[in-house]
Amino acid sequence: MHDRSITGPTYFEDYSEKYKEFFKMTRCDGIIEVRFHTNDDSFHFGWPAQTAYGHVWSDIGRDPENEVMILTGTGDMWQTANPTIWNVKFMDWPKDQKLSFYHETVRMIENLIYCIDIPTIGAINGNGSHWLLGAACDITLCTDDTSFFDPHYMGGIPPGDGIAMALQHIMGVKRAAWYAYTGESISAAEALKLGLVNEVLPRADLNNHAWELAKTIMLAPRSTRHLTHSIVSRPWKKMLVEDQGFNAAHQLFDMSIDEEGLLERVMKLRSRFQKLEE
Repeated sequence: MHDRSITGPTYFEDYSEKYKEFFKMTRCDGIIEVRFHTNDDSFHFGWPAQTAYGHVWSDIGRDPENEVMILTGTGDMWQTANPTIWNVKFMDWPKDQKLSFYHETVRMIENLIYCIDIPTIGAINGNGSHWLLGAACDITLCTDDTSFFDPHYMGGIPPGDGIAMALQHIMGVKRAAWYAYTGESISAAEALKLGLVNEVLPRADLNNHAWELAKTIMLAPRSTRHLTHSIVSRPWKKMLVEDQGFNAAHQLFDMSIDEEGLLERVMKLRSRFQKLEE
């Protein structure tokens, strides 16, 4: 009988059920696939999902039966985000909700890096928000029609949720500054040249290749897998300690004094955002 005490490990049958609204999970021979979805189609981001992010990484990481994680999406999009979630200006949010949002913004990527001690593969299946979750995995694959961009500055807020930080970490400060200020899209081919992804694949091949790669990783001893992950993820951990709280605080401070509101501004620029997402 499994020990369900709060100090014991987590169990796949528990957390896969708990998060099923946001993540479809399958596991075979120690390889766990975590697939974003909304009603079996591309994932629609919202505030409940923002909360779920930080918790799901912790639960997956506390299950000793997980040995390699594949993180991917459903359908043609990695994630979508409807700007109407900002129908209440952030400056008008209650103070406690603002504080919770700060913590959840930080945990979204922090818990992915700190709570999961096994090799990770990001298999980015198309355009969409929060692509940094796939880019922060040990190995990152993407489809040949994927493009990457940072929408924050062109939407009138500082890029503090982690995208600009990831770009600085991966491709250097000058290139990151360019993409932060311009919002210019990075094609899959360019992302490969810049080191943002490791491989670019046809959509039909993405999932199978991720699983083949995971099976190859599984050939090494367990201790080798875990400790190699510790080595390759250490630069991310150092970056999070040094920069993440600083960046998030700057973004949220600006949003707290923004009288126009993100939704109003994004709706004015909607055609520009749609062009970048195509």
